[in-house]
Amino acid sequence: MTDVRPDGRQRVTLQDVADRAGVSLTTASRVVNDGSRRVGKTLADRVHRAVADLGYTANLQARAVATGQSTMIGVALRDISDPYFSSIAAGLIEVAEAEAGQLLVCLTSTAAHEEAEREYVALMRAQRARAVILVGSRSDNIAARAALRAELDAFTRSGGRAACVGQDLLGVDTVLPENRAGADALARALAALGHRRFAVLAGPRTLLTGQDRTDGFSDGLRAWSVPLDPARVVHGDLSRDGGYAAMSEILAAGEPLPDCVFAVSDVMAVGALARLRAAGLDVPGDIALAGFDDIPTLRDVYPPLTTVRLPLKRLGEIAARLALGGDTPQQPRVVPVPGEVVLRESTPPRLPRN
Repeated sequence: MTDVRPDGRQRVTLQDVADRAGVSLTTASRVVNDGSRRVGKTLADRVHRAVADLGYTANLQARAVATGQSTMIGVALRDISDPYFSSIAAGLIEVAEAEAGQLLVCLTSTAAHEEAEREYVALMRAQRARAVILVGSRSDNIAARAALRAELDAFTRSGGRAACVGQDLLGVDTVLPENRAGADALARALAALGHRRFAVLAGPRTLLTGQDRTDGFSDGLRAWSVPLDPARVVHGDLSRDGGYAAMSEILAAGEPLPDCVFAVSDVMAVGALARLRAAGLDVPGDIALAGFDDIPTLRDVYPPLTTVRLPLKRLGEIAARLALGGDTPQQPRVVPVPGEVVLRESTPPRLPRN
């Protein structure tokens, strides 16, 4: 039996496919929906031919009502234009396509705003999404974080799965970049090269990733008995323009200029590099510069930028496998992912001053 589409044309149903293939409705459903019980190749081929002949497409809304879950995966990123987040998203999408069959990955940008994330999770719950994955730092807004965590609890109670890339603060499976340890290691490496006067482009004040990386960098300098002047820690947007503006503040403070500037993200470091060039200063001749993340676009930056490499695509792959895996752990899992210091031409050894 066929039903009617809004345009008045008949819609091909799964029963039509079963009739054309000469199989039961159950068998047709198992083939089309890739069910757990396998169907022999001969019958499966007949069903696939019937699907092609009739132009059948599954009614995903009906399937979601019947199963309580759609084929949708919601992914919330802080900024899709940032290569850090787009690289993580690429890993997520690759796993979703390779391991989970026919899934619709729905991306949104939330600008590091927990309220926007909460609204998105609520929307995914209303859409009966299979999973949601949040990619980005938490903020220090405890009330907003609690509301987001409550919405995630409601989502998982309704049968969905959730994971995040960032701090372990939401009570869901978490991929945890080791930001503080990576920044600590970078500071030690730069101090070992002879740098002694540092400035930090620290990102937004409320963003925990920026705080973690700034604190870790301070820890590493302290291990070498190198002070970090609080006046040389400048906050700004976690973007190219934010890095440009923060570097302007460092230059406006006047002499003595820092030996080395650490930007808590590579995109901020790229903005800082542009500002230094606009001021007629040479990197690394006048000021050394380092970032964090090792985003893919760094291969086109000159001089090559010292940074802390995170396996960005792999972060997304791990998060997707946590959210889409068939296992149901009793407690949320946390997967720490360390960074690796990569020293490049932007931070050469600095000779002692006379």
